[in-house]
Amino acid sequence: MTEEKNEPKVTPASEEAEESRPSVDTAADGEKTDQAQTADEAEKAPEKESAEDAEETEDKEEKEGKAEKGKSEGKYKKENKLLTAQLKIIESQLMELRNSYLALYAEYENYRKRTAKEKEAILTDATASCLTAILPVIDNLERALTFAEGDKVVEGVRMTMNAFREVMTKLGVEEIETKTFDPACHNAVMHVEDESRGEGEIVDVFQKGYKKGDKILRVAMVKVAN
Repeated sequence: MTEEKNEPKVTPASEEAEESRPSVDTAADGEKTDQAQTADEAEKAPEKESAEDAEETEDKEEKEGKAEKGKSEGKYKKENKLLTAQLKIIESQLMELRNSYLALYAEYENYRKRTAKEKEAILTDATASCLTAILPVIDNLERALTFAEGDKVVEGVRMTMNAFREVMTKLGVEEIETKTFDPACHNAVMHVEDESRGEGEIVDVFQKGYKKGDKILRVAMVKVAN
């Protein structure tokens, strides 16, 4: 029976070198980790820059917005001031036109009233001239009634007188009252002392007076008591 010798086991040098060398996989893993971190940092860097750019853009937009707002407000104030000035000018022009219109209207009203009054005066004067020429005819008719004889003649003259009176009334002619003496309406051709009569009382009428409105066509000839 052969005895086995216990010889020491020899490890090849290559194996020893391999054991003493760091693991390639471990180094690769470390390298991969570093690359991953670098990649993450590279990915985060643009995000950070994008955030900063966004913040700067937001600040810039905010400043531009404030500047635009200030510009708009300044423009609005300027336009408002201009519109206010134009409104004042328009109000002033309207006031001038209103005053001109009122002055023109007042002038027209005065002209219209003056013209109407002048026309009325012309018509009154023309009517007065015509009626004054007719009055002596009426006087003669009244005298004829006083001294007329015969019923037919008297009746004819009376009818003529009534027709004249109707025409005179239609024309607005009235007899002047003869109660108390008025120098504007009466002509005192005689005076008489009569205790039964009051002073200035008209005693008798020699000729009737006539008026149209306020215009005296003819004064009355009267006898007045003192």
